[in-house]
Amino acid sequence: MNPREKFLNRLGIRHPIVQAPMAGVATPQLAAAVTDSGGLGSLGIGASSTVQAREMIEQTQALTSGPINVNVFCHQPAHRDVDIETAWLEHLAPLFAEAGTELPDSLSEIYTSFTEDGHTLKMLLELKPAVVSFHFGLPSAEYLEAFKKAGICTMATATSPSEAAKIEKAGIDVIVAQGIEAGGHRGMFNPDATDECLSTSVLVRLLASQTSLPIVAAGGIMDGYAMNAALKAGATAVQLGTAFILCPESSANQAYREALKSDRAAETRLTKVLSGRPARGMVNRLISFGEAENSPRPADYPVAYDATKRLNAAASKRGNHEFAAQWAGQGAPLARELPASELMALILKESQD
Repeated sequence: MNPREKFLNRLGIRHPIVQAPMAGVATPQLAAAVTDSGGLGSLGIGASSTVQAREMIEQTQALTSGPINVNVFCHQPAHRDVDIETAWLEHLAPLFAEAGTELPDSLSEIYTSFTEDGHTLKMLLELKPAVVSFHFGLPSAEYLEAFKKAGICTMATATSPSEAAKIEKAGIDVIVAQGIEAGGHRGMFNPDATDECLSTSVLVRLLASQTSLPIVAAGGIMDGYAMNAALKAGATAVQLGTAFILCPESSANQAYREALKSDRAAETRLTKVLSGRPARGMVNRLISFGEAENSPRPADYPVAYDATKRLNAAASKRGNHEFAAQWAGQGAPLARELPASELMALILKESQD
């Protein structure tokens, strides 16, 4: 049995396709449709409470008897700096005024890191999804041992060979190799570290030369042709995110969908403006405003995200979606609007051409 067959058997899937977790966009319906089509459907629960996460997982497990991947955020808790947070809010004041809402007095750390969330750990060990994956870093050895004892496969995102080495040393089963092309949050362990900005193909080749662990290529993969290229480069499987956003099963709103189908999809930016961590999304007024010359540095993640969410909530009530986090990778113009099962079938057909 070759490494890819071992990977497919371990996960209980027929095809080497993982649907990216995409917190806030992936739904139980999307994950179930991908899993029922032979891939690995995923849920991102990093932005959810334990109760909300449980509901999502249980709903998905009711929709499919196949395997699912549940992704958690393992970021370091925010470094709170009142001066930086105040300066960032003051910088955004004109945008809050435009949205017709008052400038917040302060910001909150809206997401709890999984590294400090024993309740979510307990819930995952109870529900036992086939896979649990980690973004922004790794949980403790104690957490990892608990997943291993429960028979849960683990995956973690690496953006560099050094992060991949840490993943392997920790005993995690699979490495997700996230190239610079990928949409959404870059999975860097340290967002302030020097980033070589490796492409998916270069990162996969580097990792294939240093590890025997399965490698899931992520970033810029939108169709079966790109899938084949990644597999030939040494990946065991591929992960697609932006490709699934236009599926009716995703929770992307109408404004997000319209932007992704427009010329705006051709211009994405990796920026800290929206959340405080590097993340790639379609360029909008908030990104341009926040990256303008002499702009202060954004507050730390996820504190800056609190400002963005409040601003967008007020502006969207006025029909203004210029302050939304519309995550998308560099392959965004290649997105197709199809039900997830049909998109999976098309990707597989392309891979066989």
